Amino acid sequence: MTKINHQLRVVISFIGAVLISGCSSFFDKQVEWETVEPEEYPVLSAIGYAPIATQRGKSDNDRALMAMRASKLDAYRELAEQVYGQKLDGSQSVSNLVMQDSRLKASVEGVIRGARVVKSYPVGEDTYATELELDMRKVYDIYLTVAKPKRIRDVTYY
Repeated sequence: MTKINHQLRVVISFIGAVLISGCSSFFDKQVEWETVEPEEYPVLSAIGYAPIATQRGKSDNDRALMAMRASKLDAYRELAEQVYGQKLDGSQSVSNLVMQDSRLKASVEGVIRGARVVKSYPVGEDTYATELELDMRKVYDIYLTVAKPKRIRDVTYY
């Protein structure tokens, strides 16, 4: 029994020594970080459209106001597609080598900060359009205030 205890102590001591020596690499250096800035900042633009007649409202003015809001949301959706991409889910089913069902679903998800409305105007008699612009320099400045991205500037080993 004592021989097994002695062997167990030796194994535990060896594992402990390996773990302690492995951790020492975390404490023998100092890393200095600096922020990273892109070389170019693109300006993205998007246009959203919405029909006026199909909007809910008691008067023509109410429907026009709702179309303005809907066209703005459509423009934001388009900006989100440009920034984050579009997720596509598709499925098809075949029975006896005959196509039974084919489905395609598209969605976009993301947060757009810093966009500005360039112009909002009627198109024809029944459509409203809104133009948005997203300056990526402004987005980067907003990002810096939240995330503070960094890269290694210098490493000093002791």
